[in-house]
Amino acid sequence: MPDSVGVTSFAPEGERIEVDAAWRWLLAIRDGAESEAPIDTRDEGSWTSEVPVSNDAAALLECLLPLARRETWTLAQLGQSLDGRIATESGHSHYINGFEALVHLHRLRALADAVVVGAGTACADDPQLTVRHVSGAHPARVVLDPRGRVGGHLALFESATPPTLHLTGPGLSLPKNHAVRYELALNDAGQFDPAAVIALLRRCGYRRILVEGGGVTVSQFVEAKALDCLHLLVAPLLIGSGRPGLQMTPITTLESALRPRVRTFRCGNDTLFDVNLGFTTTDGRGPVATTEGDPDPR
Repeated sequence: MPDSVGVTSFAPEGERIEVDAAWRWLLAIRDGAESEAPIDTRDEGSWTSEVPVSNDAAALLECLLPLARRETWTLAQLGQSLDGRIATESGHSHYINGFEALVHLHRLRALADAVVVGAGTACADDPQLTVRHVSGAHPARVVLDPRGRVGGHLALFESATPPTLHLTGPGLSLPKNHAVRYELALNDAGQFDPAAVIALLRRCGYRRILVEGGGVTVSQFVEAKALDCLHLLVAPLLIGSGRPGLQMTPITTLESALRPRVRTFRCGNDTLFDVNLGFTTTDGRGPVATTEGDPDPR
C-alpha cells in the first residue's frame, strides 16, 4: 500500500489550484489522509472549491475523484486507435496513444493496490508496471500465466520491490525467482476465472485492482462481468488492420449489447472514455489450489 501523503498545502491563498496540486490531493484522499485542499466533496464524483481551479485540474478531479474516494474497485485500461486496434499485425504498439495517455495510466497505477497483466503482454512488452511519470507509490504487479509460459528473465521477476505475484495453473514446475507464486484452478477454456483472480488479490489485501492488459485479458474480465469500469483511451489514428482491442463472444442482435454509462475527457490528443460497467464481483468466488511463498506478499 502507498505511504500516507499526510497534510499538504495545495494552493497559496488567492492562487488557483493546478494539476499538480489536484493530483497531490487525490493521493491524500486515496490514502485517507487529512488535507488542506479548499475543495469540498459532495459524493463520489462531485466537488466544489473555495478557490479557482484550472480547467485541467478540474477535469482531473472529475475523472479520478470516484476512484480516489472508493476503497474497493476493479478497473481495466486499454489504449487503441479509432478503428479499435491495439497493435499492428506484427504486434507493434509503441506508441498508439500519446504521452498524456501514458501519464494517465501511471496515475491509475498510483491509485491502485495491484496492477494485472496477462502472459502475452508480459512476454511482448517486458513492462515494469511502476509509477514513473507521476508522484505516488508503486502497486504490486500481478502476472496471469495459466500455462507457465512467462520466462523468469523479465524485469517483473528481477526484484521483490514492488512485489510481483505470479499466478499459474496447478502442477507446473517453474524455476524460482523473486515473484510470489500462486496456483489457481483453470476453467474449461484453460484460463483463470477473473472472479477467482479478484478474490485471491482481495484476500491478499489488494482492494483496488487495475487490469492493464492486454486486449485478451481485458476482454475476459469484461465478459465475465468482473469490472466496475473501463478506461478506454482512443487515439486519433487509423491503423486499418491489426490486433483488435476488445474481443467478445458474438451477439446476434443489438438488444444483447452492453449499454454502459460513459463520460468522456480530453487526454492530450486522445479521448478518454470512462465506461461505467456497473458489474459487481463477489469475494471468495473461485478455488485457490495451492500457494507458494508468503501468503501475504505485502
